[in-house]
Amino acid sequence: MKALKEAIQDYLALRRGLGFKLKKHTRVLDEFALFLEHADASRITSRLALQWATQPQHIQQAEWAARLSVVRGFARYWSATDPMTEIPPEGLLPYRPGRAKPYLYSDEEIHQLLEAAKSMPTTHSLQPWTHHCLFGLLAVTGLRISEALNLRSTDVDWSERVLTIRHSKFGKSRLIPLHASSLKVLSDYGARRDVLFANRKTPYFFCSRYDGRLDEGQLRAALARLSSSFRSPNVAALAPHRGRCPAAFTHPIHLSRSRTCHRHLLVRDRHARTDGGGGAAA
Repeated sequence: MKALKEAIQDYLALRRGLGFKLKKHTRVLDEFALFLEHADASRITSRLALQWATQPQHIQQAEWAARLSVVRGFARYWSATDPMTEIPPEGLLPYRPGRAKPYLYSDEEIHQLLEAAKSMPTTHSLQPWTHHCLFGLLAVTGLRISEALNLRSTDVDWSERVLTIRHSKFGKSRLIPLHASSLKVLSDYGARRDVLFANRKTPYFFCSRYDGRLDEGQLRAALARLSSSFRSPNVAALAPHRGRCPAAFTHPIHLSRSRTCHRHLLVRDRHARTDGGGGAAA
């Protein structure tokens, strides 16, 4: 079984070298290897893969299919070394995850969101300005939430008015131009932050109350709370996501006009689903 565990690490290293992040794959494949070890199995079979994938009873069936899909990818790789390996066939678990229903904040809702952020109750004086600046940046640039949270102070080129987004999807980096108004908001936030944290330890531009990286889960929760005062009651559990539009964004309060082609803050409602569904069945 040691050879199998080493093969898992080699497989993940190969895939990540091609640009795939595979955030959950390490845990999933390690659990599967442990399952095979407890079952005293010498090779991967479709029966064992299916049995392992459907073990958790507290998750949706689409998650079973996702677990099996991870094993299938590794089994396909491992079969080149062990010809006795069975590759679980496609469609063995024909369940698809529901496609998240997008919710686009209107200009007025973005205005309300940013104003609500500045007046949010908090025990730390920087937090309202952090949310105000970060949500506004998401709205005008279309950054992924992880990209905004991973933004470092050295990634802001003040003279060229450009953000450098490093090691994004598929390991690529890109430049995001900013309007002078956008840069001023970032500069004002940075000045407030540096007053509170004179001897900063974290390299991240947006920092938590403890001078560390912001927690994504807490940020999503804050968005839901701030939006609850004006959004439709039928829209719940919103998660910030990138939004794209061919028109430039204009906002009277936060950032006047960006040279990027992003307009709305797009969020995904984790509960509302469209009829079509998305993703591949396993």
